[in-house]
Amino acid sequence: MSVAGCLQDRTAIVTGAGRGLGRAEALELARLGARVVVNDFGRPGRDGSGEASAGPAEQVAAEIRAAGGEAVAHQGDVADFRQAEELVRLAVDTYGSLEILVNNAGILRDRMVFSMSEDEWDSVVRVHLKGHFNTTRFAAAHWRERSKAAGGPVYGRIVNTSSEAFVAGSAGQPNYAAAKGGIVGLTTSTAGALAKYGVTANAICPRARTRMTEDVFAGFAAPDEGLDPLAPEHVSPLVGYLASPAAFRVNGQLLVVHGGMVALLERPKVAAKFDTDKEVFTVAELDEKLTPFFGARSPQETFAAGEVLGLSKG
Repeated sequence: MSVAGCLQDRTAIVTGAGRGLGRAEALELARLGARVVVNDFGRPGRDGSGEASAGPAEQVAAEIRAAGGEAVAHQGDVADFRQAEELVRLAVDTYGSLEILVNNAGILRDRMVFSMSEDEWDSVVRVHLKGHFNTTRFAAAHWRERSKAAGGPVYGRIVNTSSEAFVAGSAGQPNYAAAKGGIVGLTTSTAGALAKYGVTANAICPRARTRMTEDVFAGFAAPDEGLDPLAPEHVSPLVGYLASPAAFRVNGQLLVVHGGMVALLERPKVAAKFDTDKEVFTVAELDEKLTPFFGARSPQETFAAGEVLGLSKG
């Protein structure tokens, strides 16, 4: 594949693109030739607080145009159903088509599950999970209509943003981990539903030093020289690849990416299987069969071993 210009004449939406990962992804797609609709609600707080502003999206769009690319800004809340519809319509009305959707917008409101408020739960699930659904719903409808009109497959790419918080658990982020797990389910469902129209949907779990993760990576200082292993620029090329023609066979996948590494995750496997010796299990028989399997480990040790979900955490 010729990398230069591989997304020429393609239109991309990137949500949450005013800063951090979204900004790096928007710039990468533009570098590959895509026309980019830069979406950001523009609130300064990583918890979604503060006054909304068009500034962050406008700045990134201007940066793309200054480099010779095409871009427009959209200040909007993707978690609002109608604003998400307007975002997709803006892409189609401005450039005549939409081929790529990168969902990245999110907020954090961390709290242990026993202290979390209803609003802290609802707001994070709303922005991450509902925000991913809203844009996907309208992009999917657009591609379905185009496919019917064309009488065959069309070009469509969805790249969603999940997190290793879903895979390995994150004790202080039950809302975030749940939303990111939901995004994986949304991605695989979408991948199956849209494949016949020529559309792929994949999800990434990025590690990057951004405003959202400044606490997570506080103990890992950036090097004095060279590219930070946690720089968003390590993530954006994978988004560019998944958006490209070369990735047409990649569908319904979950990939971890950071610091020059990409790992393809498998779906959870069965770690052990237990059959009843009778017609139906009793609690006593389950105790007899399951309890020895988990041994003398404490709940914390069982979780750390990853056997509760049949996942390797090594």
